[in-house]
Amino acid sequence: MLKVEGIRKTYQDVVAVDNLTFNVADGEIFGLLGENGAGKTTTFRMIMGLLEADKGSILLDNKKIDYSVTDKIGFVTEERSLLTKLTVKEQILYYGALKGMNERDILKKLDYWLDRFEIKEYENKKIKELSKGNQQKIQFISAIINNPKLLILDEPFTGLDPINVKMLKDAVYDLKKKGTSIIFSSHQMEYIEEFCEKLVILVKGKSILEGYLEDIKNSYGIKKILLNVLDYDIEKLSKIKGVNSINKKNDYYEVNIDNESAIDLIFKEIKKYKVLKFDAVKKTLSDIFIEKVGGYHE
Repeated sequence: MLKVEGIRKTYQDVVAVDNLTFNVADGEIFGLLGENGAGKTTTFRMIMGLLEADKGSILLDNKKIDYSVTDKIGFVTEERSLLTKLTVKEQILYYGALKGMNERDILKKLDYWLDRFEIKEYENKKIKELSKGNQQKIQFISAIINNPKLLILDEPFTGLDPINVKMLKDAVYDLKKKGTSIIFSSHQMEYIEEFCEKLVILVKGKSILEGYLEDIKNSYGIKKILLNVLDYDIEKLSKIKGVNSINKKNDYYEVNIDNESAIDLIFKEIKKYKVLKFDAVKKTLSDIFIEKVGGYHE
């Protein structure tokens, strides 16, 4: 388990991370969200032991993170961090050796991952000769070659097409099943909703929302109705108490409401017509993020 307790980091008079606390259990995927400059990268660097927190503590399996522990941490960065003049094999041998692995184990696992990611033919190709998507696969392999106890994923699907995204998703789920603690960061909220059980949203280094994703979404309740009703003037719904706005989508309307009591009123209004679609949906994580973070810019 990763335990982050009350960490703070300042750069001169700028507070980058302010009293941040969270835990990531074994086999749990945790979301760390925020705009650019919110403090995510500084948090990652403190977790990996690259920066010392001004105050607070960071423990992995109840041990302070130092050079005896960092080998148990894998990190996939948003930016490429590969040695482009090396071949794929040379790259992974180098990273594996840095993590204390012997050559035989490195090559065995490399063979497995290259085969799984369908890039076995690139083993002796130089990194610079690979596409961005395949470079990202190699970067992922370099981070997990030693079966890390903790894996940090910062925009891990950058440059990948849907098929390759699925390959990496499946790999992440397998690591989760094996007990790896995973911190996931992305601006693509659909990935966070798909992966993460718990999350923290940062603004200027401070947590403004945290907890289990399902609990957070439940706390916001149902906030929109998706409708498709034949032979009905949908604008009539705007007169119903609790209806805030009505937006036309492709083949349906999105009716935004401010309280759930409007649901019954809407259904009562349209039930005598032919209703092709009536879905009451909660706010998405993207909606919640914009609402919470946007309020700090007003």
